[in-house]
Amino acid sequence: MDKIVIIGGSKGIGSAILLQQLEHSLVYNISRTPPDISHPNLVHFSIDVLTEPLPEIENIDALIYCPGSINLKPILSLSLDDFRNDFEINVIGAVKVIQHYLPALKTSMHPSIVLFSTVAAKLGMPFHASIATAKAGLEGLVKSLGAELAPGIRINAIAPTITETSLSASILRNDRMKENMMERHPMKNYLKPQEVARMANYLISEDAASISGQIFQMDYGLVSFKL
Repeated sequence: MDKIVIIGGSKGIGSAILLQQLEHSLVYNISRTPPDISHPNLVHFSIDVLTEPLPEIENIDALIYCPGSINLKPILSLSLDDFRNDFEINVIGAVKVIQHYLPALKTSMHPSIVLFSTVAAKLGMPFHASIATAKAGLEGLVKSLGAELAPGIRINAIAPTITETSLSASILRNDRMKENMMERHPMKNYLKPQEVARMANYLISEDAASISGQIFQMDYGLVSFKL
């Protein structure tokens, strides 16, 4: 049974990954709030990753870092602290976790890391300056570590378009806004967390053994197509 460490598995995409992994993996979840479920294969640590020490976990097969932010403001409304906070959540937190668990990952036969970016790191979008800057830094981290950790540890990132989670609730708060968001995407849909979870599950599986240092757009055509 594989041992999976999920940072932020109590909500949104992280929760969807956790639920899909529990039936066949031992899952360690690290987040400030516990998941809404209990399961024999679930171990939870209530920890703020940015400010508190991380627990020691041995023999890790996969590490998935899910925390993110949606801080959408005009550039003149963004403070320097906004930029610092988004960078802390999205990049520094990931670096801290990777550094801490790298020795445990090296003991696995097929170790893998998955991080999360955003389509806004590739597609210029108004009011995304802070989050796009942070996620672009995270994509650079994936490329650099992909080279540094090869061939022993694979690392990839998923860059989703807007996904129906509590983080995006204000953007998808009524049927009209949901319909408008669908229309913005060439394939006339936006993401559900279960879709993104399935991609994460693939990337940590042995089926993806040849894949590292890649950023996977899950965008319903938003970045790639102009129709």
